[in-house]
Amino acid sequence: MLLLDTHAWVWTVEGDARRVGGRARRLISQAGAGDAVRVSAATLFEIVALHVAGRLRLSLPPERWIDTSLERSGVRLAELTRDVAVDAGFIPRTALPDPLDRLLVATARQLDATLLTADSGVLAYARTGNVRVHDLTR
Repeated sequence: MLLLDTHAWVWTVEGDARRVGGRARRLISQAGAGDAVRVSAATLFEIVALHVAGRLRLSLPPERWIDTSLERSGVRLAELTRDVAVDAGFIPRTALPDPLDRLLVATARQLDATLLTADSGVLAYARTGNVRVHDLTR
């Protein structure tokens, strides 16, 4: 199972190949063939919030972009469950300051998935052995 960080999903859908490494593309392709690529419900929130703040430009209005991207890419939605929320709450803020990063890490752990990200904070946190990650840029 592969969980895409928000930027991983956006860059993949928008075809920003220079930001997505070769091994990351292969992982997405392999997981996609097995219907095993997920995005968190928190990612949907982040996409819309970034768009509203003017920090993310999409090829379509955010609601249509999300629906179209889910439909065309074969990516499935990972729910924000009670267990994910509780797990994320136990991750120290000092380890991962961004609450959305904590939700993504917890989602990956609950799904027993590898989190695909280029976020340096998440990559550093993973070196402590608390979550499986793959660097999106590789």
